[in-house]
Amino acid sequence: MSLAPTDALQAEAIGARLPPLLVAAERVASTVAQGVHGRRRVGQGDSFWQFRRFVSGDSVARIDWRQSAKSGRGAPEGWFIRETEWEAAQTVCLWRDGSASMRWRSRQVPVEKRDRADLLLLALSSLLLRGGERVMMMHDGARPIASRSGLDRLAAELVRTDDDSGLPPPVRLPRHGTIVLFSDFLSPLDDLKAMLGRFSAIPVTGYLLQILDPAEADLPYRGRIRFRGLERDGDTLVPRVESVRDAYAQRLKAQQQELASLCATVGFGFGVHHTDHTPETALLTIYAALAAR
Repeated sequence: MSLAPTDALQAEAIGARLPPLLVAAERVASTVAQGVHGRRRVGQGDSFWQFRRFVSGDSVARIDWRQSAKSGRGAPEGWFIRETEWEAAQTVCLWRDGSASMRWRSRQVPVEKRDRADLLLLALSSLLLRGGERVMMMHDGARPIASRSGLDRLAAELVRTDDDSGLPPPVRLPRHGTIVLFSDFLSPLDDLKAMLGRFSAIPVTGYLLQILDPAEADLPYRGRIRFRGLERDGDTLVPRVESVRDAYAQRLKAQQQELASLCATVGFGFGVHHTDHTPETALLTIYAALAAR
C-alpha cells in the first residue's frame, strides 16, 4: 500500500521531528532529575529504599541490627531503621492541546506553544518513568508505557493525536488516577469548569499547565493592529493597542485566577509557563506538585 503524496510528506515531517524532540526531552529530564528525589514513598514493599536513625516511637522489630552495629555507637543513638519502598506505581495520563491557538508564536520567541508542550510532556514522561511510574496519552486505544524505551512510541502518539477542540477527549480514565494537561487554557471558563467537574466525578486529580507566548502575556504591540482569529473567532481590529493593554492584562489575570480557584476546588494544581522561560523550571514545578500529591 502506498501513501498519498500529502500523507507521505506528513509522515516524513513527523519522522524528522521526533529524534531531536526526544533528545531535547531527555536532556531537560536529566537536568531536572539531578535536583529532585524520586516519587518513591515509604511503605509495605520488598525493595530497600534507605536507612534512617531510630526515633522514639519506632518499633524495635524494624531495627536493622547489622547496620546499627556498624555505627559503633550505643543504643538508641546508634540504631538504624531499614525502610522499604512502597511498590505502588500508578499510571499518569497526559494530554497536550493540539488546537490552532497552540500552533502560534510571536516574533519574540523561536518556539510555538505546541512545541514547548510536546517537549514538557515527553520530559515529564521520562522523569516519571525513571521514578517507576507508568505514563499514557489520553486518547482512545492508548496503552500505558512502563519504561523509557517506550518514549519513541509516546512521541509518535503525541504527533498523531492533534485535535482542534482545545479540550481533552472524553476517554475512560482510572479512578483515583493522576492526569497532567498542557494547553493555553484560553477556552471559555464555563467549558473549563465543565471539564474539571467531569474529572472530579471520576475521580482523578492532577495538574494543569497553562502555556503562553510572552506576547500573549504582555501584549507588547503599539498602534493600529489587526489581530487574526485562529479558532473560528474572527479578526479584531484595535485602533490603538496601548489603550487596551491594561484591560487585557486584567482580563487575562482574572481568567488565570478563576482557573486556579477551580483547580483548587477539585484538588488539581495549576501553573503558568511562558515560552521565553526555560522548560526545566516548568518541569520541576510540575514534578514537585505531583510528588506532593
